[in-house]
Amino acid sequence: MYPQPPGQGYAPPPPPLRPVRGVAIFAAVALVCHSAVGIVAAVIDLWYAGLVDRMIADIDSVPEAEISTGDLVYGLSGVAETVVYVVTVVAFLVWLFRVRANAELLSPGGHRRSAPWLIFGWAVPIIAFWFPKQIVDDIWHASARTGGSKGLINAWWAAWLVGSTVSNVAGRLLFNAEELDSLAAAARFDVVSIALMLVAAALAIGVVRRITDVQEQQRSFPAPMAGVPGGYPAY
Repeated sequence: MYPQPPGQGYAPPPPPLRPVRGVAIFAAVALVCHSAVGIVAAVIDLWYAGLVDRMIADIDSVPEAEISTGDLVYGLSGVAETVVYVVTVVAFLVWLFRVRANAELLSPGGHRRSAPWLIFGWAVPIIAFWFPKQIVDDIWHASARTGGSKGLINAWWAAWLVGSTVSNVAGRLLFNAEELDSLAAAARFDVVSIALMLVAAALAIGVVRRITDVQEQQRSFPAPMAGVPGGYPAY
């Protein structure tokens, strides 16, 4: 074999994909925990709404200690929901950054949004309705090179949009509740938002698992060599 002229050798292979399974398990467990806390919170919502109904019917029939306990339990359930939600958001973003980094190796030019939008895309009004979905779509296209249906991703995003919208409405109803009847209504409406978010969480776990599986399969393939037809040298 004759030496290659300078500048005409094979380019080094791209860096290997990083493992995804660990962060995917972290995200899935966080979603399960958030769902479990949501179920408990829904039960507390219904119990508290019943307590408020008794207060509306005859406030003198409800002991002061029971009212104080109800307010405390109801408030603590909201705090617990918020804490677990924040942990779940962090876990999901950790997974999202990992699979996005791998997707950029698999398809460097196949992403419509830059990396900062992985965070800001969820928080900026209006564009939050479609930027995160575009990011996940591009990750899926880069990871599943043979294509594949986006039905699960579409279902997850629709459930997330509906659930988060209803959850925001429930939060505003609770914040603005000044009368007992509006407080009971807000507690019951929160149960609806929790049910919708449970559906979104279940679908999110499916999305995490599906993208993780295809990327783990990609990790088992040898890295292609740049500049070589088909990705591999001929012998």
